[in-house]
Amino acid sequence: MALIPTETAPAAQASRTRSIPTWAVVLTACAGQFLVVLDVSVVNTALPSMRADLGLSALGLQWVVNAYSIAFAGFMLLGGRAGDLFGRKRMFLVGLGLFTAASLAGGLAQESWQLLVARAVQGLGAAVLAPSTLTLLTSAVPEGPARVRAIGTWTAVGAGGGAAGGLVGGLLTDLLSWRWVLLINVPIGVLVLTAAVFWLSESRGGERRRLDLPGAVLVTAGLATLAYGIVQTEAEGWTAPQTLLPLAAGLLLIAVFVAVEARAKAPLMPLGLFRLRSVAAANAVMMFCGAASFAMWFFMTVYAQNVLGYSALEAGLALVPSSLTVIIGSKLAPRLMPLIGPKNVTVIGILTTAAGYGVQQAVVRPDGGYVTSILLPGILMMLGAGLAMTPLASLATSGAAPSEAGLVSGLVNTSRTMGGALGLSILSTIAAAHAGGGSDPVALTEGYAAAFRTSGLILLGGVVLVLVWLPGAERGPKTA
Repeated sequence: MALIPTETAPAAQASRTRSIPTWAVVLTACAGQFLVVLDVSVVNTALPSMRADLGLSALGLQWVVNAYSIAFAGFMLLGGRAGDLFGRKRMFLVGLGLFTAASLAGGLAQESWQLLVARAVQGLGAAVLAPSTLTLLTSAVPEGPARVRAIGTWTAVGAGGGAAGGLVGGLLTDLLSWRWVLLINVPIGVLVLTAAVFWLSESRGGERRRLDLPGAVLVTAGLATLAYGIVQTEAEGWTAPQTLLPLAAGLLLIAVFVAVEARAKAPLMPLGLFRLRSVAAANAVMMFCGAASFAMWFFMTVYAQNVLGYSALEAGLALVPSSLTVIIGSKLAPRLMPLIGPKNVTVIGILTTAAGYGVQQAVVRPDGGYVTSILLPGILMMLGAGLAMTPLASLATSGAAPSEAGLVSGLVNTSRTMGGALGLSILSTIAAAHAGGGSDPVALTEGYAAAFRTSGLILLGGVVLVLVWLPGAERGPKTA
């Protein structure tokens, strides 16, 4: 027998919701976001140790990063929709539990394939978890300046997770072993799970109980196959069958995904959502920014270790100032948005990042110094990234209906991570081509410089998209 009468249960639930401080919800949601973004970059400084211990090839090292990123991007829309239908808190707990268990499996891996499978499952858990972090936060904070500040905090924490990955990974690799870059997630995951049970309140955005699993499988398979085809160009060239077949198959799978979504009764990605100009444009720009920014951590880390001879810990410490500036940029953006408008803040941020890449490709040298070759360009790149991400996230979510909040939140993360996964594949191929197969510092530096130069050009393409497509001449958080 229920202790609370049926008619008073909603009131009781509302009372419990009000009793939970907003800061507790923001803290828990941001902790989950920190973990999933941290694991995009935390393995970078540990890659040489992983290679030595498990016998990974150069291609295998790239897939340690991409197995996570592609599963993360491919299933995030499904995770966002699941949160809308089955409850954001429930999906937060399921995703974090899966992520934590996969971290344990990856940390204990004895073979390279075990590590890659664990990283892919980690990405799946992150895909379920990540959309709920933003949706739970926006549900707890009323629309307006307070929500913009909360989104700024969420963006800063996510950006800080990506930035801190190098330091955390280097510290754990040097002091313990590469396995701890994954095992450290286990106690932290248990702590955040406990906080979520007590501090988060359940919410839903829809009544339908059907999930578009075929759509999720198609988009993930399409991305993975496309990324594999891009990577094959490094060894086989662009015209070889080993390259053309996976490229064509990847594009075909993505085309089938779009066709399935157009006819599905409960699509994973309602194509009509892209009729909202703010959603379509902001996500396209987010993809460009992700393609450049995610690869930055990879190339800066391998440049420091493979060319300058830094240890894993030294490489991580070298990126600490960048970690701080990306957080500063994320917290500065909400203050600038009411003054000059989200669109202008986005342009300033992307141009600052592009300038950082321009400086980086010009000063990267085999005998480069820390201040000129890492510190100054890194600060520019990450300050701009922090400035750009907050207004883009705000614009992308501002025009959606409450029932689509989880889906749109997932789409924001999907665009950034999808761009990062494909960007890393493309830029790694460009770097290898310019290195000419050499592994000496001079050849590697030529390759890394080409990757940085290409990243800057990608970002300039993003600026063009902002200027011609992204709406929002008006100031303040509510840009349609």
